[in-house]
Amino acid sequence: MLLDQIAQPVQLLRSYGGPVFLGIPFVIGASGAFVLNRERPRSLAATLRVAAVTVVLVGASILLFAIEGAICVAMALPIALPMVLTGAVIGRYIALSAPRTALHAVVVVLALPGLAAVDAARPAPPPGEVISSVEIEAPPEAVWRHVVTFGEIPDPPAWLFRLGVAYPVRATIAGHGPGAVRRCEFSTGAFVEPITAWDAPRRSSFDVAVQPDPLREMTPYRAFHPPHLDVAFRARRGEFRLIPLANGRTRLEGSTWYSLEMAPEAYWRLWTEPLVHAIHLRVLAHIKRLAEAR
Repeated sequence: MLLDQIAQPVQLLRSYGGPVFLGIPFVIGASGAFVLNRERPRSLAATLRVAAVTVVLVGASILLFAIEGAICVAMALPIALPMVLTGAVIGRYIALSAPRTALHAVVVVLALPGLAAVDAARPAPPPGEVISSVEIEAPPEAVWRHVVTFGEIPDPPAWLFRLGVAYPVRATIAGHGPGAVRRCEFSTGAFVEPITAWDAPRRSSFDVAVQPDPLREMTPYRAFHPPHLDVAFRARRGEFRLIPLANGRTRLEGSTWYSLEMAPEAYWRLWTEPLVHAIHLRVLAHIKRLAEAR
């Protein structure tokens, strides 16, 4: 029953909105606490302990039944656990106040599919932007050639990339100027980036036509592709800006505009933006090293 509640909005509606990360944990806590306290009242501490153990077991079941991977489960736990505990407090209160009826719990559980449908129809949140920069001891003309294309990045991937987050490897370009197509190879595949603005050696802008998986989920299964890899995070466009500084130096800025279809957006941006920033810095540090070597 608990796994059905989780899988229904994710697998059918392909939605990662409020019902998944807020509503389902609340219902798990409320319904479990209601059942636990209905026949014989338990202390609040005992009820909360059972609720905490339940959310851990549900997370393990999600991995076992290939609903999601370990990275998504671990990232969702900080918001799921408080909602489970809140639901447990309310479920216990309902059980102690009206132990002879289960109507309240039934209404909450049956409301989840409708809430998921409403959430899936909500307007998409505005795109976010991540900006990163480095200062380079070289003029813009020397930096530019390494911005549009660069060879293999020799640095070993940082620990977060070794956990499965996709990281940049190299970049190539076919053509020159607007209409050229840049390919930025990542550990999970290639970003295909048609150039939309070419102002050498000052600015290069591009759209993202094709995006590889943003990460490889940690899971015991080989052929595993959870829906969030397709619908949750999408890079929309990017830009490099080369700003001349005193003494022949350059500040190189990189921007990525992205859409995030996971609620609550404010929470998931706390994870998304540092990860995108880390990807930026891997590329910018490599360009800095190449430009300064010349």
